[in-house]
Parts: sequence; C-alpha cells; structure tokens
Amino acid sequence: MSKLKMAIIFGGCSEEHPVSVKSAGEVAKNLDLEKYEPFYIGITKDGVWQLCHYPEANWEKGSCRPAILSPDRSVQGLLVLEQGQYQRIPLDLVFPVLHGKFGEDGAIQGLLELSGIPYVGCDIPSSALCMDKSLAYIVAGNAGVATPKFRTVTAKETIDAHRLAYPVYVKPARSGSSFGVTKVCRQEELLSAVEIARQYDSKVLIEEAVVGSEVGCAIFGNDLDLIAGEVDQICLSHGFFRIHQENEPEKGSENSTLIVPADLSAEARSRVQETAKAIYRALGCRGLARVDMFLKEDGTVILNEVNTLPGMTSYSRFPRMMAAAGLPFAEVIDRLVSLAF
Repeated sequence: MSKLKMAIIFGGCSEEHPVSVKSAGEVAKNLDLEKYEPFYIGITKDGVWQLCHYPEANWEKGSCRPAILSPDRSVQGLLVLEQGQYQRIPLDLVFPVLHGKFGEDGAIQGLLELSGIPYVGCDIPSSALCMDKSLAYIVAGNAGVATPKFRTVTAKETIDAHRLAYPVYVKPARSGSSFGVTKVCRQEELLSAVEIARQYDSKVLIEEAVVGSEVGCAIFGNDLDLIAGEVDQICLSHGFFRIHQENEPEKGSENSTLIVPADLSAEARSRVQETAKAIYRALGCRGLARVDMFLKEDGTVILNEVNTLPGMTSYSRFPRMMAAAGLPFAEVIDRLVSLAF
C-alpha cells in the first residue's frame, strides 16, 4: 500500500507563528510514517515558503529549499526549487497547521481550493466567518445560540465610553490566542484598550464580560456526523486565559489551570457538548474546531469564540479533550485525513 503524500504547512505571517510551529511539531511526532510521507512547508514571518526537514524551533536555519504550492490543478502539488529548476512533488493531501490570520481566515483555504488538493479543516466561508467574532455572534445568534452583548468599532469611529456598562472586554475582531485583548473595568481605560486592539485589526469588538465558567469542547466531523471530545474548564487565578503568550507554557500557565474533563454534572456536560455541535453546524464548520463557551450558573451556555484550527501543542486544549474522550492524537490525525477526503 503506497503512502499518502501529505504537506504539513506551518508558521505563517500572523502573531501566532510560534504556536503554529509547536503545533506542527506535535502533528509530526504523531504521524504514522507507515501511512504518510510528510513534506514540511514552513512559512516565515515575512511570508517566504520553504520546504524544510522538520517543524521545530529555528527551522529556518536548517536545510531548506524554496517551495510553493501551485494553484494550477494540473500540477496538484508542490514546486520545489532545485539547482535553478522547479521540481514537482505531487500531493494527496494538505494539513494546514496555521493559526490566526492567513491560516484560519479562509486565505490558505482559498489557495487550496484553487489547487484542487484535499485538505484538513474548515472551508473558505466557515473559516472567514469564525475568524470574525462579530459575524460569528450574529450567525450563531440567529441560530438560537446565546452570545455576549457586543458592539463593533471601525478604524476611525469614536466611542462614548461613559455609555458602556463595565467591565467589558476589548478585542480585535479577527485575531486569536488573546493577542490584543484587554479587560476594561473603568471608562478611562477604554480608549487605550481600543488602540491596543487596533494594533492587530482595524475592526474592534467591545463585549460584555460574561459571568460564568469558561468551558470548551473539541469537535470533529462533517455535517450531522459529529464527535465531541470531553468538555474542559479553565480555572483562573486572575486576568484571562492567554497561555500562548506566556514565556514557558509547556511548564504550565501563570494564571490558569485546565481541568479535563470539566468538573460539571453529566447534564451540564451534555448541554455544553450539544451547544458546541449546534454552533459548529450553524457556522458551517467541517473537519475540526474547538468551540469556546461560557457556562452560567443558571445553566445558560454562551458562545465565546470558535477556533477552526485550534492549537495542537503539547499543552493545547484540543488534543487533551480528545485524549480524555479516548482518542489519542495519532488516531485523531487519521480521522481528520479521512474527513478531508
């Protein structure tokens, strides 16, 4: 049986570049090399594509060759520069292990659709929709899912800070891993928080601070055939969850503890899982996603955000939730490949 030729794309131009490298490294560790022949495509922070040996820290300093993924469907593969000429490497599948802008917003998905190569994860519309938190709230809300009260602020719009009920969270509408997020408790802090968020996106979200447990659920599957991982729960000592911005997240978070499975009743756990599936379907997701929510004391489940290519690092939530549900990461990868086809 021939091996599947699979390109694993990682890195990228977003602020989540280092997380992507770590995620791709975990995917590489768990690949069954009896089934797959991997080709590791690293994208530098400046947007340069390179075929490299392995996704690891300082991968750019290793033996790399310029490579591009051809949008030409007659090629269906990589073009790698070798001694002044491009060599074609046909591909069966692409696993875009990219987070944030250009990875989860439909950009890489557009290139993959043009190429005609099957790929892991959500398609263009669902990626773009989930990346924009305000649009995701509108669509999920219309599907009957509870969402936070929010308003958006465009690039040059002024804000009447005294009209808001505090505390609020100020976020870039289209960013991830809590980059640019500020909890604002007083109106004097609002404008500086908006400016911080604008460093990551011209569209800024101001939303109410929801009082409740922060929970999440990993989902994979297509259409009605969905599998939910165990629900997890984030317990904070202070601030908000931002582990991917910490110095040594592999050693644990500075302000949070992840509980998997979450300390919830069976009824609450089931409600969170079913809400996650409803959100996943409403937003048109396929392949995989991690749905982050709040669980209030009265049992209401409120959408926080959807990550269409969640972190896959050793400390990330998605693989932990799947492992707690009895699915080791190697098996999750195999299932994601099957879903891509």
